[in-house]
Amino acid sequence: MGVKIAIGRSASHRAILAIALPAMLTNVATALFGLADTWVIGRLGDASAQGGVEVGAKLLMTLLVVFNFLRSGTVALTAQAAGRGEEAAQAQALARAFGVALAIGAIVLAAAPLVIPLGLSMLGASGAVAAQARRYVEIRYVGAVPWLLNCALAGWLIGRRRVRAVLAVEVGANITHIALDVGLVLGLRLGVEGVAAATLTSETVKLLALAIAASRGGSIRRLASEMRRAETWRAADLLALMRLNGALFGRTLLLMIATVLLTRAGARQGAVVLATNAILYQFFILSALLLDGFESAAQVLCGEAVGADRRLAFASVTREILALAGIAALVVTAVYALAGGRLAASFSTAPAVVASVRAHIGWAIAMPLAGFASYVFDGVFIGASWTRAMLATMAAAVAGFVALLPLTRILGDDGLWLAFTLFLLLRAAGQAALLPGLTRRSFAPVAA
Repeated sequence: MGVKIAIGRSASHRAILAIALPAMLTNVATALFGLADTWVIGRLGDASAQGGVEVGAKLLMTLLVVFNFLRSGTVALTAQAAGRGEEAAQAQALARAFGVALAIGAIVLAAAPLVIPLGLSMLGASGAVAAQARRYVEIRYVGAVPWLLNCALAGWLIGRRRVRAVLAVEVGANITHIALDVGLVLGLRLGVEGVAAATLTSETVKLLALAIAASRGGSIRRLASEMRRAETWRAADLLALMRLNGALFGRTLLLMIATVLLTRAGARQGAVVLATNAILYQFFILSALLLDGFESAAQVLCGEAVGADRRLAFASVTREILALAGIAALVVTAVYALAGGRLAASFSTAPAVVASVRAHIGWAIAMPLAGFASYVFDGVFIGASWTRAMLATMAAAVAGFVALLPLTRILGDDGLWLAFTLFLLLRAAGQAALLPGLTRRSFAPVAA
């Protein structure tokens, strides 16, 4: 049975918020994983252990985050199948995502002897920190497989509008993770090994919980059946999946390049600017995590409209998501304007850093308004499977960011944040420019 697309402004708003709000909370809950590890290992008073966890976690997330296309791609394909009312196609979307996740997991595990030493070296780990980081990574590394499978399952559930189930699992996994952190690290004094074991266990628990949530209505049995069918693995369908995921992979790499360039440009201006930018970047990430809830709503609802070939519904829901995301961005901006300076200053006790943060807090205040449209358009383009167009606009925006980086020589750190703000606006402008033509090509002329 297909998912009915909400008609009418109030109904559409309810449908958008029913996806966006749980997605926001899920994003925040996900971010708490790393905070719990940092806090618990910090209670031991061992700087090398804390540094080892930081380096090890950064290595694994750098390795895995580029595969987040498993989640976004599965959301889009599942939502499109739901829009067409095709239950079999929804099960096939999950089956193919599972197959890709297992294949990637096998490659990642086989590459461990190369990835671990190379990654630790690239991150500059040495001495006791490197030894602790290696122990952490070696324990947690096998968790790459459940992490990848979790992306597929969570994306499938979100594509079927079951975002609250994903939120419930994320909260439960966080509670499990924190309890294990406290018990293994503070109780049994297992140190880095305890943190790694807690994270690995909680990821495995999350996988089991998502599988249980997905099994409602016999979906897991349907998945097993579809994975055995030759039709699921048709070359044309797999090629379409590779094109979709390949473009998402490239987009993520470009976004990471922009982030690295931001960090490097700040580092060249000295320790105070580097510390300042680290604090401001946390404000950017927090606003992005919150507003990304509207990206999830756009992936699902625009995907359904494309699957159902309903052009007017697609245009309407795109406008409404942009409007609601804009309102949310204004709220975040207002909170940052009222309390951002005091909160940002609390991240450091160094007077020079505090003064620098206060001088540049305006960029953190502007970031939600500068970025919300690009987040929503990302969801629209992913939901409609326009990922190659999204990749092209990201490439153009990164090129623009690189071209603007010389502003740092003239304006210092203000020039750097001006360039990054314009990067966000360039992303949105490029996607807005392509949207009308892509819409005309994707829908039948008489679609309503």
